[in-house]
Amino acid sequence: MERKYTFVDLFAGCGGLSLGLQQAGFIPCFVNEIKEQFCNTYKVNHDLSDDHYFVGDIKDLNQNIDKYSELLSDVTLVCGGPPCQGFSMANRQRILDDPRNILYKQFLIFLNHTRPKFFIMENVKGMMKKIDEIKNGLREYLGEDYKYGYAILKAQDFGVPQNRERFIMIGNRIDLSPEEIFSEINQNKRKPFVLKDALQGLPHLESKKNKGLIETECEESGFTVCDFSYIENDFYRFINGDKKINKLYNHKNRYNNQRDIEIYRRLPQGANSLHESISDIMPYKRRNNIFKDKYFKLDETQICKTITSHMQYDCNMYIHPWEARGLSPREAARIQTFPDDYIITGSQNLWYAQVGNAVPVKLAKAIGKGIIKFLG
Repeated sequence: MERKYTFVDLFAGCGGLSLGLQQAGFIPCFVNEIKEQFCNTYKVNHDLSDDHYFVGDIKDLNQNIDKYSELLSDVTLVCGGPPCQGFSMANRQRILDDPRNILYKQFLIFLNHTRPKFFIMENVKGMMKKIDEIKNGLREYLGEDYKYGYAILKAQDFGVPQNRERFIMIGNRIDLSPEEIFSEINQNKRKPFVLKDALQGLPHLESKKNKGLIETECEESGFTVCDFSYIENDFYRFINGDKKINKLYNHKNRYNNQRDIEIYRRLPQGANSLHESISDIMPYKRRNNIFKDKYFKLDETQICKTITSHMQYDCNMYIHPWEARGLSPREAARIQTFPDDYIITGSQNLWYAQVGNAVPVKLAKAIGKGIIKFLG
């Protein structure tokens, strides 16, 4: 009988890390996410009954862990990315003392409860600056049972068309050398796709002209879902495999004022707010040194800048390379290497937030393949 390697995803968001691990061969058995709308997206895209989810604070989960003992018994892997406000490069407080990092401590408490064979902790690269304190926390909560290693992994090294660096820590209690695991992960490196690959073939969109009409959908500004025939190029096969997808989800543009649309139109690819082409209409001119990246037009021949949740507020830093608009949520999801049939639920602004917070799927898959190799 084929063995099943199960995993728990904490701080799961809309499921980017989970999906990559699934593509590597792991099976989700339990999910924790505090934001109900993010969890709804996870549910729509996964075949798990509601009793396999805990929607709420991980602290409450840990206090009620006995209720889930059957589901959490003999878990192979626990993964998660505790919210990272206190892990910034500028933060000088001890990591475990920072009140914003109580969730990091709860992650360790959960590991102590479940004792998986492996754990993955991912975060911003600034976490590397706090590594000594992280090690102290691991010793405090897990003792000496786990061997662990860490690295800054670049998503673009694994085919993702995006400049995204993440701190990845992997621990195991099956006496494996961490160097072996990261060496195996690095076997999955490949040349990155560029932005043009990710955007090619998607329908033309224009900015919505009428402010406030959130539910308006039309061919000009896009749809939540519509019939669509994809160009099956190398990038399509990279994110979708052999699936034949005939729907287009979340390809919908937001409202922009006429000044912004004109800035989008004038800027050449790769240019920012300081470019001479927009000097006569650029706001904040007296503070150009601060707002030089207030606007940025992406270059189709390069990888994309890091997709972030800031896109829920505006896409001025993510101007489409050849259209006078910001990237759509579907385009952002493609850059994060979500497959085209992955449905993002909720409001349009929350589509951006969910995609921006996610781990790139193909980076997660590479990590999962590196770990599962040692479980055969």
